[in-house]
This record gives sequence, C-alpha cells and structure tokens, in this order.
Amino acid sequence: MKQLESQYEKILSDYMFDQSEKNLYIAQNFTRQLIQKNISPEDVVNIHKNAVGKIFPDRVGEDQPAYDFLIEVMVHYGMAHREHQSLLQKQAEYEMEMKIATNIQKTLLKTVVPQLSSIDIGLISIPFRKMNGDYVHFLHDREDYLSVAVTDVVGKGVPAALCMSMVKYGLETLEYAYKDPSYVLEVINRVIEKGVDDSMFVSMFYGCLDIQNSIFSYASAGHEPALHYSAKQGEFFSLEAKGLLLGVLSESKYSYNEIFLEDKDIVVMMTDGVTEFRSRNDLNSREIITSLIAENKHISAQQLCNLLYKQIEKILDFKLSDDFTVVIIKN
Repeated sequence: MKQLESQYEKILSDYMFDQSEKNLYIAQNFTRQLIQKNISPEDVVNIHKNAVGKIFPDRVGEDQPAYDFLIEVMVHYGMAHREHQSLLQKQAEYEMEMKIATNIQKTLLKTVVPQLSSIDIGLISIPFRKMNGDYVHFLHDREDYLSVAVTDVVGKGVPAALCMSMVKYGLETLEYAYKDPSYVLEVINRVIEKGVDDSMFVSMFYGCLDIQNSIFSYASAGHEPALHYSAKQGEFFSLEAKGLLLGVLSESKYSYNEIFLEDKDIVVMMTDGVTEFRSRNDLNSREIITSLIAENKHISAQQLCNLLYKQIEKILDFKLSDDFTVVIIKN
C-alpha cells in the first residue's frame, strides 16, 4: 500500500503542476494497478487524501471533513458496487446456462408433424419465455393411426424441460401400445410420479385417430378440454374427460372416450395458454376460438393455427401470459 501511495503522490504532483494529457494518461493507467491489487474505492479516496496532504500541507485542515465524508460514502458505494457486479456475473452465467438448455431442449424435444394424405395437421407452439413449458408429441402408423399428446408442465425453465424429456421418452416406449389413450396416461403418470419432484405436475390431452374407421379416442389428465367441430351439424362440442394431473397419484385411472369424425370435421387441442385471457377477463376465450375456426374452416390446419395465434395475440395487445400451443386435425 505504501508503494502505491508513493506512486500516486508522484502522479498527482506531476499532474497538479503540469495538467497535460500525458500526465492524465499516466494516472488513468495507474488504475490498472489498483484493480489488480483489489484496492477498494474508499482506499483510493484515502490514498488521494494522503497525497493531497503531503503535496499541499497548508490545506489539510480545510478539506479533511470533506474527504472523511467521501470515504464513508465510498465504503457503502464499494459494497453496493461489488454486490451489483456479483449479480451481473451470476445473471450472465444464468443466461448462458439458459441458452445452452434452450438449445438442448429444441434438439431433444423437436416435434415433427406427420404428413398424411387423408388428414390435415397443423401445429403452433410459442414459448412465453425462452424455454417452452408445452410439448407436443406425434405417433403414427402409416395411414392407419395417428396419435398426439399435448402436454403442459406446471413449472418453467430447466426443471420443466427435464420433465418434458421424461414425457417424450416415456411416450416413445409405448410404440406398440399407443392406441389406447387411457392406458398411455396411466403409464406416463407412473413414470412422472416416480421420477419427478413432488412439486412438478403435468397436464396432458392424448388423442388417437383410427384413420380408416374415423374414430377419435381420447383421455385427459387435468388438461384443457379439446374442441370438436362437427361439419354436419355446424356446431362445436367440448371433449371433456376426467383425470388427475400426471404425477399426483401413482395409481390414477383415466377415462376412455371416443367420437366419430365425419368428413371435414375438426379437432382442436390446446394448452391453457390459449384459453386463459388473464388480461381480459371480460372476454370468453373459447367463444372467440370457436368463432374464428368456424369463420375460417376452409383454410388449412396450419393456417388455422397461425390465424388463431395472431388474432389472440392481437386481442391481448401482444401480451401473452403463458406458453401458446395449438394442434388442429382436419379430417
């Protein structure tokens, strides 16, 4: 410290008697030594005070209280500054981890929409934050069966993404038993109940379309009810199904339900981020959704998904409050 004080006194003395750019540059470079030796702001002020006292001994009594005051201020400033820098560093590390986790999630949970000749399928899934808490998984057997799981994890961030990966690989193990929605939910429920923290729950709507016989069977684990548009009747019907959230009780049972799909019928599956208008409680979200679909039923399933997102986003003044996921099947 004495060496630093001596150096600083020399630099300050040179600058006071010759206030040139060269001497100012030397002073600025001296700060690197202070940083390298981890000198606090209050110590810098004290070094300056001592140097001024030696260079101008006749003025010591005049500015002593002002320097003492500045030192006290710098003590608290230094503490706050160090805390702030620590938080910035942690935030930078967190953002880097989130970026890596987001890229891993996109790779591991990538959803490919099947291309079938007799069924038109649309999908849109927009995350509210960087990581998506919704997940859609398709299974299909050529042109005979099409199954889809629409999932919403109660939680966000990395834990939700890890839970999603368990859901995905659980579904993939059911390659030969995916045609029974109630059985699928029972199996995935046991997987989640055993392998996920008690605070993490998952809702899921699982539907399976027997393409050859036009029968759509479904089951739900505490998920937003899907919608069925009957082209023949020109009406919408809510596909209600009872069942606890996945991960609550290991032996939960889920009801099996089925409907007959006629030509041009539509099934709409979604997460609660689509139907919960938290900023507009005066609006009936499901009425808005059914009206939009009824008015635009002639366009493709993907165009319908995109239209729903754009219109709802506009209604909510571009302030969605949750992940937004819609899957539409047109027979």
